Amino acid sequence: MGISKIWVFGEATEAGASVGTLELLTKARTLADTVEVVMVGDASAVAGDLGAHGATTVHTIADADGALPGARVASAIAGALEAGTGPDVLLAATSYDGRDVAGRLSAKVDRPVLTNVVDLVVDGDRLLGSEPVFGGTTDVMAGFTDAGLAIFLVRPKSFAAEESGGAPATVSELVVGDLGNTGAAVVKDRFVEETSGPKLDEAAVVVSGGRGLGEAEKYEMIETLAGLVRGAPGASRAVVDAGWVPYSYQVGQTGKVVKPTVYVACGISGATQHLVGMKGSANIIAINKDEEAPIFGIADLGIVGDVHKVLPKLIEALQARG
Repeated sequence: MGISKIWVFGEATEAGASVGTLELLTKARTLADTVEVVMVGDASAVAGDLGAHGATTVHTIADADGALPGARVASAIAGALEAGTGPDVLLAATSYDGRDVAGRLSAKVDRPVLTNVVDLVVDGDRLLGSEPVFGGTTDVMAGFTDAGLAIFLVRPKSFAAEESGGAPATVSELVVGDLGNTGAAVVKDRFVEETSGPKLDEAAVVVSGGRGLGEAEKYEMIETLAGLVRGAPGASRAVVDAGWVPYSYQVGQTGKVVKPTVYVACGISGATQHLVGMKGSANIIAINKDEEAPIFGIADLGIVGDVHKVLPKLIEALQARG
């Protein structure tokens, strides 16, 4: 009884294997007898990292210049399943490419996808995913009742990435079948947003601003404070919807999930949509003039005060310390 083989959809950055990939491998090795990775492109630079986190093999798919990775990965996995060499379970991070792969594979093999998963447990010979519902107030367990591929999209930061000391993963090539019309689609250009400092979903300290800032110009205080504590600036959905900052700054159920060592919520009331994205932070500091604000219910340290008075004083004190 148990899960025989799990494949993790692997993604890489300029620095190596993505954090999301390593998180999934760390969890997968506790769930299955065999854990392998499937990814596009040359895996030689990340085979060591993947192996150290639990992967025994990495199945590579030749990268075609400008081709959509999702279509190629889905086709290759479907081919492996048909040949009897594919996995029992596919895990993918809830990233742009992860969602694309899961959606395309779902259509190709006629299997549903369990999304927004925050935990995984083995139940006999199947895998169950824990999904938050009702705005994150309740978790439910969901799984597949029949045999066949189980596809899970897992929310980032659901697990901590930890090495297991494994040897570098063996690299093998996976064949891509006929892509049909999807093979004609190519990526013409990419827009990379300019950022400085740590990434929001990887930062040890996150400073987020909410509607309580009052106006777009006041968000500068959030960026200044984040810079002083070597953190990343974030925002509530209300701030993003108002157009003050880009969507990439949004923390919450429909934004990014963060689990920093310190999370500072400035002028954020604490709507459930936002709490879902940051309640796993190790230490939460809330600044709000409404002492009844829901954010204080999960805060480790609460400051009842006007952010327009508290933040300038805090920034001044930090700058004085150099």
